Amino acid sequence: MTDYLVKALTADGMFRLFAVDATQTIAEAQKRHDTWSASSAALGRTLIATGLLSASRLKNPRDLLTVRVQGNGPAGIIVADGTASGTVRGYMTNPHVHLPLNATGKIDVAATVGKEGMLAVTKYTDGEAPFTGQVPLISGELGADFTYYLAKSEQIPASMGVSVFVNPDNTIGVAGGFLVEALPGATDAQLAKLEENIKTLPLVSEMLHAKMTPEEILDRIVDGGKLMILDKQDFAYKCPCTKAKFYNGIATLKRADLKAMIDEDNGAEAVCKFCGKKYEFSATELQRMLDKK
Repeated sequence: MTDYLVKALTADGMFRLFAVDATQTIAEAQKRHDTWSASSAALGRTLIATGLLSASRLKNPRDLLTVRVQGNGPAGIIVADGTASGTVRGYMTNPHVHLPLNATGKIDVAATVGKEGMLAVTKYTDGEAPFTGQVPLISGELGADFTYYLAKSEQIPASMGVSVFVNPDNTIGVAGGFLVEALPGATDAQLAKLEENIKTLPLVSEMLHAKMTPEEILDRIVDGGKLMILDKQDFAYKCPCTKAKFYNGIATLKRADLKAMIDEDNGAEAVCKFCGKKYEFSATELQRMLDKK
């Protein structure tokens, strides 16, 4: 079944909720970047969180949300993009990180990402200047870090859970997440009740292993409360790179650099960081760029 994300609102209008089954999406990311277990979990959680934030903040097809996680762990920098249409893409400095399991027997994402560093979220809205909010990492587990970002940078009481289960052969078993945001008017009592419900939740990966759907995960979060499903959309790993975009980028290089590519390499190759796709440029194409200068 295709991955999908669900948007909902509690019947009292006090909370927005989002849940996603991102198993195939993260499996695609794992294949594209050949990530090992710890890297798969770190990149996967970042992609899921980016998709959830994009679903809650973006409205127009041209809008883009970019997340940058830079911790002091071996994963290095993790970058992810999300769109309003439910697509994500991303890459990381070191896709080949495998660490011993943590004290609870889980992949040690905190050690992979690092507990010191920054989480930055940039929103690109068509016709407006980009806006970036950033906070220090507080755990490296990422779900807690994104929750902290929402509280400190956007002043929104929220809770995010993201989870990736990696099989022994490095393939992805299940992956998904949820986001709950309080809306203006939510009382302290309502917030406290929802927080207690969330504390009793199994891991998202455990719920997905139990064949729970995103809708059922949301029902479990509100624990008997009434929900209004607002929307359901496909969720996927998609990179919009094209040869034309790389052509335009290479064309901005200095004359000397273009000439060196022609004389020394008889062409050029560009590789997309997000999807790994390669684009070849012949000496003739490079000469055409040079002539236009």
